[in-house]
Amino acid sequence: MPALVVLGAQWGDEGKGKIIDYLAEQASMVVRYQGGNNAGHTVVVGDKEYKLHLIPSGILYHDKICVIGNGVVVDPAVLLQELQYLWDKGIKTDNLRISANAHVIMPYHRLLDKLEEESKGQDKIGTTGRGIGPAYMDKVARVGIRIMDLFDKEEFAAKLQANLAIKNKIIEKVYAAQPLQMEEILAEYLAYAQTIKKYVADGSLLVNQAIDKEEKVLFEGAQGTLLDLDHGTYPYVTSSHPIAGGVCTGAGVGPTRIKRALGVVKAYTTRVGEGPFPTELKDQLGDTIRQEGHEFGTTTGRPRRCGWLDIVMLRYAVRLSGLDSIAVTKLDVLDKLTTIKICTAYRYQGEILNHFPTNLKVLKECEPVYEEVAGWEEDTSKCKQYEDLPQKAKDYLARMKELCGVEINIVSVGPNREQTMLVHDCY
Repeated sequence: MPALVVLGAQWGDEGKGKIIDYLAEQASMVVRYQGGNNAGHTVVVGDKEYKLHLIPSGILYHDKICVIGNGVVVDPAVLLQELQYLWDKGIKTDNLRISANAHVIMPYHRLLDKLEEESKGQDKIGTTGRGIGPAYMDKVARVGIRIMDLFDKEEFAAKLQANLAIKNKIIEKVYAAQPLQMEEILAEYLAYAQTIKKYVADGSLLVNQAIDKEEKVLFEGAQGTLLDLDHGTYPYVTSSHPIAGGVCTGAGVGPTRIKRALGVVKAYTTRVGEGPFPTELKDQLGDTIRQEGHEFGTTTGRPRRCGWLDIVMLRYAVRLSGLDSIAVTKLDVLDKLTTIKICTAYRYQGEILNHFPTNLKVLKECEPVYEEVAGWEEDTSKCKQYEDLPQKAKDYLARMKELCGVEINIVSVGPNREQTMLVHDCY
């Protein structure tokens, strides 16, 4: 059962797209299992850069089947924009499949997302306003519209009418905004249905058939562990489950079918949006790391908050997803530093914490306990093999491995596909 999960081990933006693209070369199928177009993956091949939001990163290989799983919420307008974007770059998309029971993001989801966030003022969550949260809310409330519903005009119209009757009351009475028109939405989404029809399939069946044939299946997570709805820094989280457990429900496979789990982690830490961040650098060094690492959101363009590597958080990610290896990205961003710090524990009210606290109030008051290591002050971006790295860079990685307790299988020293070192086999 050569099935591998690749997920973010921090707050997202770890460089998963690049690692998935790299590993997809060996796979037969790449499956996105959660999230929506509130996440972005950037892949650089040669002198070309590709920014993806919904479609799995494996789409750059035409011989890989790419599945958008049932756990993803799909905005058809964004999907079609992304398809056109790929076509314009000469990428074929005949290998794309969309799970028929994936839920659809509707115009009222996007509108309510923005209106609700604006109404919170200083207490805002930091949502992207793409409608992801409201779409998942409808899914849980059992009033959601699924991809399959778009192909039954009467069924779709009935569900849309019922939803709009409630949503428009909220839009008008609570937020004093203009109501949405049913006929416009109905026509728009029926048109989308005709365009995407050829891609729609039973995602769970396809994935399980591939595993039955002993094909290599790569599960692609969006966001990161600390944004998980149940286990992240709630309420500053996403509305789905990026951890490995999300694969089972988000792609329709049993836990016994998954062989390995790889966590992607930056050589430092970043996060976008609100919420506590124990190792955040609010000084010139933080700004320098942001500029060196090009730390701006793929989806929103928002500057990312930057800080030192947090081992407490990484060990938490290892535990939650049963990670047996990690991929370390953006090691090159630290090339110029004389001294590098690693957070090995937290200090809370005089007490040392070695485990990640789930209480947000506690986390806000935690101070990082640092261990200092020597920087390598050498250019790593041209290194082709692990052995080529400066000794002090290898010492940093060895210490990371020792502290988090799992193997480092991949090291990345730049955005390009070629700037990736395989240390151990991942499958």
